[in-house]
Amino acid sequence: MSQNQPYQNPRWMRDLLRFLPLKSQFVLSGNVRDLQASEIAPDVVTPLPFNQALHNALREAGYPFVIVFNPLHGFQPMVAPGEDPAPAQKVLTQLGLNVVDGRVNAGIDLLSATLEKLIELPGEPVALIVDFASCLVNHCDNLSPVEHGLFTRALVLSHQARARPAGEQRQAFFNTILWVVEKEGDLPDWFLVNNPRIRHIPVAKPDRIARRALAPALLRSLPGAQSGDDTMRDKAAQDFVDETEGLLLLDMNAIAQLARIEGVAQDRISDAVRRYKVGITEDPWLNIEKEKIRNAGSIIQKRVKGQTHAVTHMLDIIKRAVTGVGGGKQGGRPRGVVFLAGPTGVGKTELAKTVTQLLFGDESAYIRFDMSEFSAEHADQRLIGAPPGYIGYNVGGELTNAIREKPFSVVLFDEIEKAHPRLMDKFLQIIDDGVLTSGRGDRVYFSEALIIFTSNLGIYRLDNNGERVANVRPEESFETVQKNVKAEIERHFKLVLNRPELLNRIGENIIVFDFIRPDVAEQIFSQMVASTLEGLSKLDLSVSMSDSALNSLRQLCLADLSNGGRGIRNQLEAHLVNPLSRGLFDMDAQPGDCYDISGVVSGETTQLILTKLSSVVH
Repeated sequence: MSQNQPYQNPRWMRDLLRFLPLKSQFVLSGNVRDLQASEIAPDVVTPLPFNQALHNALREAGYPFVIVFNPLHGFQPMVAPGEDPAPAQKVLTQLGLNVVDGRVNAGIDLLSATLEKLIELPGEPVALIVDFASCLVNHCDNLSPVEHGLFTRALVLSHQARARPAGEQRQAFFNTILWVVEKEGDLPDWFLVNNPRIRHIPVAKPDRIARRALAPALLRSLPGAQSGDDTMRDKAAQDFVDETEGLLLLDMNAIAQLARIEGVAQDRISDAVRRYKVGITEDPWLNIEKEKIRNAGSIIQKRVKGQTHAVTHMLDIIKRAVTGVGGGKQGGRPRGVVFLAGPTGVGKTELAKTVTQLLFGDESAYIRFDMSEFSAEHADQRLIGAPPGYIGYNVGGELTNAIREKPFSVVLFDEIEKAHPRLMDKFLQIIDDGVLTSGRGDRVYFSEALIIFTSNLGIYRLDNNGERVANVRPEESFETVQKNVKAEIERHFKLVLNRPELLNRIGENIIVFDFIRPDVAEQIFSQMVASTLEGLSKLDLSVSMSDSALNSLRQLCLADLSNGGRGIRNQLEAHLVNPLSRGLFDMDAQPGDCYDISGVVSGETTQLILTKLSSVVH
């Protein structure tokens, strides 16, 4: 809040004060269980419970008496601290209520009978707040006789009520009834819809102005708050506001309490927000060994061959996530968002796994979703959970459950182009706000996750006849491949999905992988063969291969590189792994045996010329 900008009451309060002389009943719904920013003195804003803020507003408007009813405690007068409750309790007596220990017993019958007396009560105006009114009704479409009687009486009274002058200025006042509910639909439609005598007022979540007004007061008691200068305090308050986008004032108050308990300094309030959101004190991002990241290029190249550009770009994003450079006012957005595009079998998924191992030392922190399984229109329910009333509501969503369990994760959405376009809105929410609301209404935060999308978009395109044709070819340079793939991805998001905003959020983090070129294919082949033969040592077997056999195998496996490294692996299985397994089985190989492959005979089924050299007697 600017120094020169006076604080304004929330919109719902201004709306209520404007219509009090015009309507006899109000329904307030929405964020009614949150604290409300209230100006209790000039330039002094403090958080108050909703009913207390409502009481203060009514008293300021000219209502000397405010009574609150809830289904548990019945009728009670609301009075200011230090005020004599006797006059308000006298009003309860005038309504025919038997006051015991300052309150009256609860009951829907008693509430129904009291409404009519309230509307006709003479004298100074009275406001009745019916709190937790949602609990008065079991089911709006199947009211019991008592429930139906209550709202029928309230409906009739809304039309019978008459305003009368009161106070020194002889303003028009009703004896007002205010129904406080979580959702407008919690009350019968026929009571609310098209009723000109009842005003529905939605209570919104706190906006930036309200959060900014309260932030300094909440941070005042944190360590370091008194020693810093005004600039530091303003920055801390601004960070607090930025990081709590979408949260309630109750959440802000709880974060400040958490910071006090755990000794979090004012200038580290972002850390307290993170702890509150994800529920974990340790931050693995802070524990990542920087030396490991510096040497990561060579580590990744052992698993992802020939993609130097992609590896460098990915490491830049990781370094930015670790250092926080460029984060700015990002609120709860993910640590990073990457879109990996390119031909099949070139290492996109392998890079995601390698990065997970690099960051967290554990590939189990890698959460993968095959988006070909989410092509149906209602597939979003699998990710976030079914809404209330549907099968699986209590189970939750696969994505929201996984992030709640492992907030520090690499989340891979594989082959994103196969997902239903409706899911794109969920991804936009994750990238933009870093939060998803599950089907059960829980808020799940992605602020500590690295989001990776993979796609084969741009490898093919549709020609003028609607036929699928190659958009890029292996013989083209990488620069051409990169340019054409990015152009096709842009066209797909803008014209096919009609989601240009999602592409805009990803920004320059589209990483295009190159085709597997012959020199890289040779490296992949050599590594796979070596890995296959070395793996036999676990079985206490030794297998060597002659140069001529290796050359024959190389020609078979590298004849077609269109399927990338995955295609090489498939060919190796067909021409080495399977025939070798067959030969060892037929020769009844025993631990300690040594064999040599002297030739590879291709045909309908590849055969190996396998010779037993020696064996070790155990």
